[in-house]
Amino acid sequence: MAVGLRHFTARAGNGVGEPILDTDNGEELVHVQPSVSVAVGNRASESLGTLYITTRQVIWLSELDREKGYAVDFLSLSLHAFSRDPEAYPSPCIYTQIETEADEVEDESEDSDSECSEVLDLSKIREMRFIPSDANQLDTLFQVFCECAELNPEPIEEGEEEGHNWIFSADQLEDEAGAGDDVEWHFSQNPTNTIGHSNGHHDLASSVLGLQINDQRFEDAEEMEQDADTGHHHQSQQ
Repeated sequence: MAVGLRHFTARAGNGVGEPILDTDNGEELVHVQPSVSVAVGNRASESLGTLYITTRQVIWLSELDREKGYAVDFLSLSLHAFSRDPEAYPSPCIYTQIETEADEVEDESEDSDSECSEVLDLSKIREMRFIPSDANQLDTLFQVFCECAELNPEPIEEGEEEGHNWIFSADQLEDEAGAGDDVEWHFSQNPTNTIGHSNGHHDLASSVLGLQINDQRFEDAEEMEQDADTGHHHQSQQ
C-alpha cells in the first residue's frame, strides 16, 4: 500500500506558485513553512525551499529549481520526530521514516548505493529530514505533522489485529538503538513533551515515543530496586 517518496512538480501559476492539491477530494493546505532545506536519505541537504503540509501529504518545493520537488503521503510516513542533538544531525530538523514497496526485498547495501548514486531512486528512500532555517519553528512543524498524521490513520486490513499499533517499549528502543548507528532521534525525559510520533490506527495515532535512550531514570530505578532488595535482606536476617 505504501507508495513512498515521489517527485512533485505540479505548481499553480504557470509552475511558480503553490502546489496543486486534490481539492476535489477534500485535500486542504494546513501549513506553509518557507526557507526549509531537505536532506533525502544519506545525501547532503539541498538548497532552500518551501514546505507545504496538507491534510494528506507533505510537499517540499525548491525555491531555486522550479522543476525540483518531493512529496510523501502521511500514510507512507511510519514515523516522524524532531531532533536538536548536533551529534544526531548538525542542524535541528524534522526526521521522517518512509515506508516503501521495496521494504521487504531490498537490503541496506542496496539502499545505500541508491542514495549515493548520481541518479536518485526515490522508491528506495526510507528517510528524509526537513531542516528549517528558523529552528524556533521546529515545535510548530512537529505539532502540525502530528495533527495531520491523525487525519490519516493506517487502514486495518481484513484479518489484521487492531492491537497492531507500533508502540515501542523502552527495552525495544534500546535494543534497536544498539543494533545500528542510524537511530538518531532522541527522546524526552518528560513523557508529556512529545518528540516522536508513529502513524497507525486513529485511536492510537497520538501514541508517543517519549523515552530517553540511556535515560538516567532507568539507572535510578535499578539502584532503587537494588537498595530495596538489600533492605529486605537485612530485615530477614534480623
